[in-house]
Amino acid sequence: MALLLGLSLAGAAQAQTVGYNIRTGDVWVDTRLGEINDYGRRYREPFINEVSGYYGAPRSLIDELLDRRGWAPGDVYYACAIARSLGVPCLNVVREYDRNPGQGWGAVAQRMGIKPGSPAFHALKRGAVGTYDRWGYPITVHQSVHVDWAQHGPGKGKGKSNGHPGGKKSGPASSHYDHPSSKGNGRGQGNSDRGGHGKGQGKGKGKGHD
Repeated sequence: MALLLGLSLAGAAQAQTVGYNIRTGDVWVDTRLGEINDYGRRYREPFINEVSGYYGAPRSLIDELLDRRGWAPGDVYYACAIARSLGVPCLNVVREYDRNPGQGWGAVAQRMGIKPGSPAFHALKRGAVGTYDRWGYPITVHQSVHVDWAQHGPGKGKGKSNGHPGGKKSGPASSHYDHPSSKGNGRGQGNSDRGGHGKGQGKGKGKGHD
């Protein structure tokens, strides 16, 4: 009885491990989709925001695929990524997948006109790069990297990938205008005599901005 129970649990674990088979025909894309799948399972709302906000899929469709139909997040993402590259609704790709669900995404993409190595396929790769960038882990196409979203997901700090410093801030917060040590702001009076004789008042070193 214990042996049968052990085999049953092992079978269930195996199904959870290998049941998600992407098969796009490209190893780099397969790796990215596996990581995107992991991200979607860990961080549902940021994942849905990406697929809905950037790839234009209705929230109701995403919820239906994830909850009622049991789709893996990686499948949802790739269906909507294909749709965006073709300029069609995500639902169109979902219906195409449903016609032959066991053939894998590579077959679906080719039936819809996206072949490995084609400009549209490269556009899909660039789309994944953009997604990773918005998730705080910059990568490049064909870069050999494996991302552990348990370490680099939302609220866990930004990661680094082969020389890409994901932790650097950008925008106004990194501008020299905002740092207290910036030249110009307040240094015009910094050379005055503390005794009150006013040496150098109004003749600060800074050529700062008002």
